[in-house]
Amino acid sequence: MTAVAVSTATVAGRTQAAPAVRRVGDESAADWNAFVASAAEASLYHRYEWRRVVQRVFGRETHYLAAYDGARMTGVLPLVRLNSRLFGNFLVSLPYVNYGGALFESPEAARLLVDHARDLGVELGVSHIELRHRSNAFESLPVRTDKVAMLLPMPPTSELLWKSVGSKVRAQIKQGRRAGAECVRGAAELLDDFYAVFAENMRDLGTPVYPRRFFQQILEAFPVATNILVVRLNGQPVAAGFLMGDGRTLEIPWASSLRRANRYSVNMLLYWHALEFACEQKYAAFDFGRCTVDSGTYAFKKQWGAQPAQLYWHYWMRGGGEPPRLNHSNPKFGAAVALWRRLPLFVANRLGPMLIGNLP
Repeated sequence: MTAVAVSTATVAGRTQAAPAVRRVGDESAADWNAFVASAAEASLYHRYEWRRVVQRVFGRETHYLAAYDGARMTGVLPLVRLNSRLFGNFLVSLPYVNYGGALFESPEAARLLVDHARDLGVELGVSHIELRHRSNAFESLPVRTDKVAMLLPMPPTSELLWKSVGSKVRAQIKQGRRAGAECVRGAAELLDDFYAVFAENMRDLGTPVYPRRFFQQILEAFPVATNILVVRLNGQPVAAGFLMGDGRTLEIPWASSLRRANRYSVNMLLYWHALEFACEQKYAAFDFGRCTVDSGTYAFKKQWGAQPAQLYWHYWMRGGGEPPRLNHSNPKFGAAVALWRRLPLFVANRLGPMLIGNLP
């Protein structure tokens, strides 16, 4: 554990430590989680258990920064280092998921965390630091605002939800039922079905797939917060979603359906059961995940009544410059995406987990 910015001040004849930032380890896990539980913009990914998931699955270097005022924790910032010849050397809070960034109870704690993150970036020689925030709390930093989260407030009952989604959506849900599709909910016992659908869909999208053990580790780390939904048609899995409940919100960070079954609206049936479960469990909102405004996924999520919530991805750039775009919107990845879509599934499933850990 390393402490920085340590100094002392004398108050009424007593010497006390000035605010400081420390790089914390497992010994601080309980205090870290207690602070996260008190923070309004916290996500499940801010919890200390997520650090262990990332380390165990991807072997990534992690730096968890905590701000202190004396012995009291006043802010946290989890950072993961991604370092590869193909995609570069940088820090992210947090990779692989929609949310992360600094949590803090005062502007002073926020400043200390970001300043120390910058110093860490210089120490590690990274090209940039990416902080995924829900609010524009760091107006002095370069920011990307091309992504939004799509949120749907939950009515108190599934009956009211059914009425609210509209006749067009209801008709598509009924189409799946008429085709004989059925949805089941569970956890680890459904992981193989989920992963079979997810891996094939990722290949079809031209995106490397996460390893199966990533989802297995999430289930083990957050047993109460996680569920899997699988839609089966003629006994075969054709759509699946991974659900994570965080306080008042149920999120579906990973969902897929097989293209050959989409004419039966199995994806609509999947999302209906996810929303119905959110109602049953009395979640206040359902988080459809992030997307670009006016994209196809934006239209899909908006048809359910979801509304956009602006996301702010802040950056520290070594030497300045424009924030990077390590995603499908970057034209330089177009050829790679097209090639990946043509790979045999067993090849994509073998190569994907070797690459995806280096992508944020």
